[in-house]
Amino acid sequence: MSEVRQHVVAAAAVVVSLSVPGALAAQGQQPLEVTLAEAIRRSLDVQPAMVQARGATRNAGAGERSAWGAFLPTVSTSASASRSNQERFDPNSTLRLPPVYTYGGSLSANLVLFDGFSRFANLRASSATQDVAAAGLVNQRYQTMLATQQAFFTALADEELVRVGQAQVERARQQLQISVNKFKAGAATRSDTLTSTVDLGSAQLTLLQAQANLATAQATLGRQIGVDQLVRALPDTTVPPLPDTTALRASALATAPLVSQAEAAGRAASAQVWSARSQYWPSVTLSYSTNRTGIGSPELPLFGNYPETFSWRFGLSWTLFNGFQREQSQVSASVARDIAAAQAADARRQVNAQLTQQLAALATADAQIGIAGATVAAATEALRVQQERYRVGAATQLDEVTAEANLTQAEVTQVQARYNYRIARAQLEALVGHAL
Repeated sequence: MSEVRQHVVAAAAVVVSLSVPGALAAQGQQPLEVTLAEAIRRSLDVQPAMVQARGATRNAGAGERSAWGAFLPTVSTSASASRSNQERFDPNSTLRLPPVYTYGGSLSANLVLFDGFSRFANLRASSATQDVAAAGLVNQRYQTMLATQQAFFTALADEELVRVGQAQVERARQQLQISVNKFKAGAATRSDTLTSTVDLGSAQLTLLQAQANLATAQATLGRQIGVDQLVRALPDTTVPPLPDTTALRASALATAPLVSQAEAAGRAASAQVWSARSQYWPSVTLSYSTNRTGIGSPELPLFGNYPETFSWRFGLSWTLFNGFQREQSQVSASVARDIAAAQAADARRQVNAQLTQQLAALATADAQIGIAGATVAAATEALRVQQERYRVGAATQLDEVTAEANLTQAEVTQVQARYNYRIARAQLEALVGHAL
């Protein structure tokens, strides 16, 4: 009898120690609480991949401005002032003149009139590159949102699993007390009390693991949204219904970020082929330069008191042969275009296959929610019946432990099914590139 009491006391002590989650107590601070919308907003601001994607769009925009700028003339100007310590001779009087300052100013402009349509090809390529960057930004935005939702829902699921574990510990503690009371009354065997003690210990270990998983999930969520502490996900009680997927496949194959990005890359590669062909054409340029130099104080900024020397120049250059380098560039550009076209076609097939997979996963998760709910209700009633039968001696301890284990597993499955559905929906939104 004393040994049984020792088991009960030890088990109760462990239950008390588990009443406060050890992971949170070790942190010494309460976790930051965020909603899903707040978590997504924070992650979009701090995730390095999002910063990189936004930088890529800025670079692409600058590249397109540069392509437009190639149609404008290049203008440069310069001014100088110099003085030498050498004397000079006046050519009219042959007198030695002291050193003086010499001032000068120049202006030059250069305009490409024709370059074999290279600028037009570069303009199309830069526009397509900007489309690639824009599609990449949309894709990265939804991938970041998906990663945030996965971390958020994992934290919510682990928090619910902690509550499931706590309920399991409480049920095991109550069962242990019932077994001890029945053993004292002579209506149960010592094996029943030992089995209840083992069941309680298993429940305590499960709770410890659930608390560790929760701390890990909250730390992961904190990193995802850019804070250096645990973050508690605030639950949203509403579960969105199944989306209307009637026209989803056609829309996804036309506008999914992966497809848009691959098709834009194909257009950029095709434009580069035309840019390589421009090397077979001559180039025509027009340039103008003016220069003014004198020794008197200049009238800034145009040096108008100095005589002007200017020139106009029309130039034509045509490479007739350069050791097959043009041919090599042409072949390389054509190969890159063919690869980009194949990748675009494969991207559409990939989206089509993943869409089928995600729709099946979403429908399965939705069905699992209903099945899990019915299973929890049945397991709860089964445990109640077995507990009552055990009290009156119509069932064994093993029957009750089995019913309790079934209820715990059903509750765990219900939690997982509910958040599997939310994650599957987020994965589908990330694939199609818009909210459902």
